[in-house]
Amino acid sequence: MERHSASPCETLAEQYQALLDVAEAISVHRDLHELCRDLAQRLPRVLRVNFVGLCLHDPGRNVMRLHTLQANVPAEIVGGHEESIEDSPSGLVWQTQQPLLISDIASEHRWPKITHLMQEDGINSFCCMPLTTAVRRLGAIGFASLQKGVYGEADMEFLQQVSKQVAVAVDNVLAYQQITELKDKLTKEKLYLEDEIRTEHNFEEIIGESAALKRVLKQVEVVAPTDSTVLIQGETGTGKELIARAIHSLSGRRERTFVKMNCAAIPTGLLESELFGHERGAFTGAIAQKIGRFELAHQGTLFLDEVGDISPDLQSKLLRVLQEQDFERLGSNRTIHVDVRLVAATNRDLAQMVADKQFRSDLYYRLNVFPVVVPSLRERPEDIPLLVRYFAQKYARRMSKRVDTVPSETMAMLSKYHWPGNIRELENLIERSVILSQGPDLHVPSGELKITASGPSNGVATLEAAEREHILRALQEAHWVIGGPSGAAARLGMKRTTLQSKIRKLGISRQT
Repeated sequence: MERHSASPCETLAEQYQALLDVAEAISVHRDLHELCRDLAQRLPRVLRVNFVGLCLHDPGRNVMRLHTLQANVPAEIVGGHEESIEDSPSGLVWQTQQPLLISDIASEHRWPKITHLMQEDGINSFCCMPLTTAVRRLGAIGFASLQKGVYGEADMEFLQQVSKQVAVAVDNVLAYQQITELKDKLTKEKLYLEDEIRTEHNFEEIIGESAALKRVLKQVEVVAPTDSTVLIQGETGTGKELIARAIHSLSGRRERTFVKMNCAAIPTGLLESELFGHERGAFTGAIAQKIGRFELAHQGTLFLDEVGDISPDLQSKLLRVLQEQDFERLGSNRTIHVDVRLVAATNRDLAQMVADKQFRSDLYYRLNVFPVVVPSLRERPEDIPLLVRYFAQKYARRMSKRVDTVPSETMAMLSKYHWPGNIRELENLIERSVILSQGPDLHVPSGELKITASGPSNGVATLEAAEREHILRALQEAHWVIGGPSGAAARLGMKRTTLQSKIRKLGISRQT
């Protein structure tokens, strides 16, 4: 298709009147793409121009985003291309806030890559103006012509007027988009937090005074003020989410949102959408835009529970977000930058999963920046009476009952029980006990415990408890030396790496 330079208005008065008409027309736009289309159609009425380049500064990535508009073919609009600030004419104009005039592209050697592309399009002269409002520098706007020497010093004043009008229109569009995105985000946050209130367990605090729990809380105090990633490990029901909430509450992000997601509870096909969101029409059933958990947690904390259940395909995408702090929604090529502190949790042995090629090693190392191992309830038996009284009072108030005492024989039975389901199992049992209690004494259905606890009461431990005790004894005899001919691994007849994996799985520490 042959392209011709558009004719400017014949008189200065007609030119300014045409500019006024353009300004009125473009001021009503609320969408950047539609604004670009309108500019491509209207600017040739007031300027000798074949191409218009709208370069907006992206503060998140600190680059210039280029939107190229071909004057005679408004359908050909290319958006989203990035240009380095240091290596582009638009970056120079944005930094210096001074116009740039090039009468002959062939004589310009500062940006060889960009000028070469211009010459391929037949461009011979170019002018770039700052795109600035009274409050901020938005970027730059470039005018290009197929003819040489089209723009001169005499055109500068009028081009500045054009740039000011375009800057106002672009600023309105960006402000509208920002308000719309913020409104959508706040709406999503409101719905999310309302759902949190409905589903929250309402623990008022972490209950316990055992040495094992205090060690964990000390670790929380140390890591919380930082923005480092935390990996919380422990058996199911040990209260890993409470530890994550404590980290958030003690951090500088406490005023922002704490967003949680259980990776094991969401089908693999929907997990990516839940994490990163999607655009309308991104896949079958995507009838509306959805904001993902990463966006909801911007400037806050994202808690990913059961992170070991994430599929290998999604692990690579999660790693990229953690490293670069940006991503794209499904069905979109627009990069979204986020500032999120990640806290992950799992009851699986990620190190062993890495060895078995079930979990990416690079993601494991990225998550395992600061590991926190939450002790099981059987490792903190002195906390059981405190937890029993706490849950008894909690559910008694909720059911408008009066439960004042826990019989000593009941408390002794509860303290000796192995609690394979940990605190969650204890809480559920106490809730059921409060329902069954008819007087001031807590009535615990001991028959349920005797079936499971008959082993320990007869002096026979569970297999896991016996293994833990056996390993602990070997470590103590080897003075906590794992490898070597006299180490614990040799005494147990296993590889050093296998022993280390079992130590992590069983939650064994030197202070145990």
